Amino acid sequence: MSLTQSRRKRDSAATKDALLQAAAELFAERGFNATTVRDVATRAGANQALLFRYFGSKQELFAAVLNHNSTRFLGESTAEQLPRRLLGSLLSTEGRSGDEHPIAAMLRSYGDERAAELLRDELGGRYTARLAELSDAEDAELRADLVLAWLFGLGMVRSVLGKEPLADADPDVVASHVLRAVSVLLERTESAGGE
Repeated sequence: MSLTQSRRKRDSAATKDALLQAAAELFAERGFNATTVRDVATRAGANQALLFRYFGSKQELFAAVLNHNSTRFLGESTAEQLPRRLLGSLLSTEGRSGDEHPIAAMLRSYGDERAAELLRDELGGRYTARLAELSDAEDAELRADLVLAWLFGLGMVRSVLGKEPLADADPDVVASHVLRAVSVLLERTESAGGE
């Protein structure tokens, strides 16, 4: 491979990463509908045509952001850590950014049909499966879906609707209450001795 080809590959990888990062930030800040491909390209310092070349459409860019961030988030979290980490993202008082879990993007994007479908696929598959590992109940996946529904409902009420007292509640207090209830919902039914 020539030096020029090598540089092009590095540059294209860097451009693609910059587009993903910019898209993650904008989807989190504005949601799917209010984010334009022009805004993403501008924030990434890239040509809009490159966005379409690498991702094809805004919907596919959104899917790539969800996949990228979820893969990293799930890779850094065991099943036991996942409820606490999801709560941490939901309860964070800091500004949302592409470096955080894409929960803010999810909460702000549910109104778009294609975005909602992508969210269902992501949540329905990977997150439910990971949370279901925490329970040996026959309906472990239902229990995992209930946990996800509750967590995202908390995020909606706190971050999007800004309803008090939840909006300004101490994150540690909220997490303590929620994690206690989650542990009951996802408890193991077999005894410790394996009987």
